[in-house]
Amino acid sequence: MTTMTIAGHTVDRNDEGFFEDPDQWTEDIAVEVAREEGIDELTPRHWEVIHFVRAEYAEKGTGPTVRVLGKTSGVPVKELYQLFPKGPAKVAAKIAGIPKPRGCI
Repeated sequence: MTTMTIAGHTVDRNDEGFFEDPDQWTEDIAVEVAREEGIDELTPRHWEVIHFVRAEYAEKGTGPTVRVLGKTSGVPVKELYQLFPKGPAKVAAKIAGIPKPRGCI
C-alpha cells in the first residue's frame, strides 16, 4: 500500500493504483487519476459510468465486469472502450476509486 496526495487529498492505493478505501475518493481525485490513465477530460458520459461503477460497488461489494457494464449501465461495450481505451472495467474502477473488479487481469 502506498499513501499519496492526489488533488490535495491523502489517499491509500495498492501497487496497481487502486484505492484501498473508496471513501477517500472525490471527483477532484477522479480527474487526476483519469489523467494518469491517459484520459485528459472526463465527459458527462465518463461520469455516468464512474457513478454507475461506484453505485455497483456500494451495492455488491465489487465493481462490474465489462460485460455487466455493457448490459446494465446504459453505455454499450463499444462506447465503453472508446471512453476507457485501456480496459473499461479496470480503468473505470480505478478512476471511480474502488478496488479492482473480480475477474480483471
